[in-house]
Amino acid sequence: MSRADRSLLIFAIYLAIVGAWLILSPNSFLRLFGFPPTNEVWIRIVGMCFGALAFYYALSSVMNLRPFIQLTVYARALTLPFFILLAALRLTQPVLIVFGVIDLAGAIWTEVALRRTDLPTP
Repeated sequence: MSRADRSLLIFAIYLAIVGAWLILSPNSFLRLFGFPPTNEVWIRIVGMCFGALAFYYALSSVMNLRPFIQLTVYARALTLPFFILLAALRLTQPVLIVFGVIDLAGAIWTEVALRRTDLPTP
């Protein structure tokens, strides 16, 4: 498994944990980050989406699907600016930016790993 594959697999594990938490105990997750509790189903749907992404990311890392791995870098890098915009427009609490930072850090890690993989071996 390459460094890029490993970085994406670890990110997939993070997504799976968050997804499972949102499905199984959404209000404990929301409360931890200062969001109001909800009884609506949307939060569990978001958890399922996280789980689906985790599944795609994990399989892509195991199968070394480099084009898909590269695309995740771009998508994850867009998360932080989007969350900053939402916070600036006061549509969400600024704590959401923390998750954007995690996405950007993961994207940078994967991108650096992809570039190192492309380097010739001495």
